[in-house]
Amino acid sequence: MVSAESELAQYNGLLDAVSSAAGDAPALLALAREAGTSWPKPGQGQTGLLWELLASVASVDVGAGRIFEPHLDAQAILAQSGRPVDERGGAWGVFAAEGPGTRLEAQADGDGILLSGAKPWCSLAPLLDRAIITAHTETGARAAFAVDLRHHGVTCEVPGWVARGLREIPSGTVHFSRVPAVPVGGDDWYFSRPGFAWGGMGVAACWLGGAVAVARDYRESLQAAAGNGREPDQIALAALGEADRTLTSTLQYLGRTAEWIDGGGGTREAGRSAWSEALRVRGTVAAVVERVLSLVSTNRGPGPLAFDEPYAKRMADLALYVRQHHGMRDDAQLGRLTLGGDQPW
Repeated sequence: MVSAESELAQYNGLLDAVSSAAGDAPALLALAREAGTSWPKPGQGQTGLLWELLASVASVDVGAGRIFEPHLDAQAILAQSGRPVDERGGAWGVFAAEGPGTRLEAQADGDGILLSGAKPWCSLAPLLDRAIITAHTETGARAAFAVDLRHHGVTCEVPGWVARGLREIPSGTVHFSRVPAVPVGGDDWYFSRPGFAWGGMGVAACWLGGAVAVARDYRESLQAAAGNGREPDQIALAALGEADRTLTSTLQYLGRTAEWIDGGGGTREAGRSAWSEALRVRGTVAAVVERVLSLVSTNRGPGPLAFDEPYAKRMADLALYVRQHHGMRDDAQLGRLTLGGDQPW
């Protein structure tokens, strides 16, 4: 997943702006809106470039990747639906999580749809203009809707966000009281489209970008130590070598997967569905992230975690962000698909 330097050069200014805005959620949302007007969408021939850009943003600041990814995903979802949605401008989120004690329902009201209930894990909702939100329909299915988060029927809870990671991106519950919504696709379309899997792999690209940055931190610390006369020992070098090996192979894997997507891959008949590949990508990347975090934190020790603010933020942000992976439960899903013949080997 390495694009030509000339292809990436046009985005350097935006990446510099991301660096300057790190930790400032409103400023990063403005940059995400800018990216949404020009960055490629998945499945349209430049999926690898999109993922590399997401990884590059996350390598600058993991929190920025967490802000960019849902806005760009929302723009892709709207495009995939084939149905125009008025007022696409503004900052968008994507809220599809479910949680105990919360339920969002979509009910017909004349010629329109109204949403009522609650939705958990709505990151940055008070700062967003609109969102793609999944809700339970009267048929018993789940469907996606475009919603104006500035509507008077929307109330955002202030979450008790105690996490040390992603502190600028709190996720709370949002309540809806008869809020008008525009259908985006039909019942169950949101989860059954290939783009759902593509979006999940875009999140993994952000995780991987964060891990690359952590490994760069480690390499630079070894170079600085060597410059002061303290050469790295075999254990330190072995950790750097393992980080290089795992990151390089995973970047290559994502590059090949992007090419497969752009080539029309993803049909069940081919023995390799989009969703099974998303589970492989996300599981592989999550394991690499965890390993790099462990290698680097073990070898660098407590000092930089206590006194190097950019490094400490990156480690805390990435450790929380990668928890979106469902671990063995996702592997169990993949195992079931593999048992049914959905595998490339």
